This record gives sequence, C-alpha cells and structure tokens, in this order.
Amino acid sequence: MTVAVVDYGSGNLRSAAKALERARQDSEPVVVTAEAERVAAADRVVLPGVGAFADCMAGIDALPGMHDALDHVARVRGRPLLGICVGMQLMATRGFEHGRHEGFGWFDAAVRALEPADPALKIPHMGWNELLVDRAHPLLDGLPRRAHGYFVHSYGFVPGEARELVAHADYGGSVTAVVGRGNLVGTQFHPEKSQGVGLRVLANFLRWRP
Repeated sequence: MTVAVVDYGSGNLRSAAKALERARQDSEPVVVTAEAERVAAADRVVLPGVGAFADCMAGIDALPGMHDALDHVARVRGRPLLGICVGMQLMATRGFEHGRHEGFGWFDAAVRALEPADPALKIPHMGWNELLVDRAHPLLDGLPRRAHGYFVHSYGFVPGEARELVAHADYGGSVTAVVGRGNLVGTQFHPEKSQGVGLRVLANFLRWRP
C-alpha cells in the first residue's frame, strides 16, 4: 500500500510522514512527494498544510499537474484522502482569509475567521481541545473517552451540510475538528502532534476502506 504525503512547500512534512510510518507499523516507507504522477498512483494520499489558505493553494498550483492529480484521486479514483489543518480547509469550496479564494470544492463549505463568543479567548486557537463527536466515523474508532487533539489555527471550516461534520471542539462556540464524506476526511487538529490520539486516527485512516 502506497501512502503519499503531498509536498508543496507547506508545513513540517517529515513529522507527518514519521507519524504515519509509526501508525502503519510495517517496513514500507511513506512517500513525501511533489510529483503529481506519484500522488495520482498512490493508494492513500495525505494533504497537510500550514499557513494561509491562498498561499497553500498557490503552492499546489505551482507544481505541474498536482491540482488535477489531487482532484482525480478525490473525485474519480475515490482513494482515501486525508486533509490536515489547512489541507482540510483546501477541501472547501472557498476560503475568506485575506480575500476570497477558491478551494477544491470537494465539500460545500467555507473557511472563515474564528470569532469566539468569549473575547478572552485568543486567536489563533492554539493548544489541546477535546474532540466532541457528532457522528460515528471509522477515523475515530477506538479513541479514548474525552480524546483531545492539538490545534493551531485562526480560520475554521464551516460545512454547508451538517452530515459532513464528524466532530467539533468548543472554543467560544463550535469549531469544526473532523469532517468526512465518502472517501474524503479532514482534521483541523494535527494528528502528528496529538500523541496517542493522533496515532490512532492515522492508523484508522490507513486501515479505512470507504
């Protein structure tokens, strides 16, 4: 089974790859790649992301064929695809960070600035938060009660359909933590920074048969 982590110049890809290698518990390496052909041929794809929505999309579009390869994996091949942090946000229809920018449109969703009801809560939302499960999903199988993930973000994923929300966190209001539809899943928190909970989520992704 080939697992490809998309390298478009955003985030600490090596830590994500290392966490995936630990989660799969076998000798096969996880491929970190900027080559569209390798992403298109992979059995599973992980799209990470750190930074601004538009910058991350521009990084993908700067790689020859990468935008189309990801779209083909998501829409045509139906391979399991996991978006992490901004990688999840790019799955939305559009983002409103420093203007309006188009995403992949795999989810009917928008990415908007976090506005906690409690003015004492700081932005970015940074640190550990409990994952409050909205519906069962294989990505969350076997998690301990009151599992926590590690978040670092200033913008949040606002799904257009409630059924696509898998889990949320409470940060002065509901903040999307996990989304899922068909072969696509996304986590706003960073599994690679979330210790045992994160490893379990990654292991579930590697075993998942949508």
